Amino acid sequence: MVLYTIGFTRKSLREFITLLREAGVDGVVDIRLNNTSQLAGYAKRDDLAFVLETFGIGYLEEPGLAPTPTLLDTYRRDHDWATYEPVFRGLLAERPVAEILADITARFERPCLLCAEPEPTHCHRRLVAEAFTQLRPRLEVRHLVLAPPSRVRSAPRSAATSAAPTTSAAPTTSAAPTTSRKGET
Repeated sequence: MVLYTIGFTRKSLREFITLLREAGVDGVVDIRLNNTSQLAGYAKRDDLAFVLETFGIGYLEEPGLAPTPTLLDTYRRDHDWATYEPVFRGLLAERPVAEILADITARFERPCLLCAEPEPTHCHRRLVAEAFTQLRPRLEVRHLVLAPPSRVRSAPRSAATSAAPTTSAAPTTSAAPTTSRKGET
């Protein structure tokens, strides 16, 4: 089984949906703590569920995989990932992660964890995915990220996926994380 992850920031709605559709995702699992804020734009919980439904993609809100408000506020204030990571891993160890994973895999064949960060490097969705692989070692994790912009001015944004390149100007998937915007997890 493949588990995907995606962050919605720094992606247009078109890029976001294209990444999900190209990967064949059939369900998005929202693991954000704050998913109803007006600042979330198209990724606001109820709006996102509606948009995903329009494209035949399911939606599941899973607060058991979100950080605590205190942990998130502390990270947003000090941006100390070295402190955040072990604390969040400890939270996961206290939560029913195996049951949550079983529920996700019972609902979806190709699920995708959703958070805000554009890249998984400093995002709790990567930590959740790693916890899932501890439970299911054969689970393959793929992070859906946009391809870096081309250095050639006239070239459109790459549309290649990790499986096969294409020629349209659309998003791409990649398993290699790059940089992350701090303050959102």
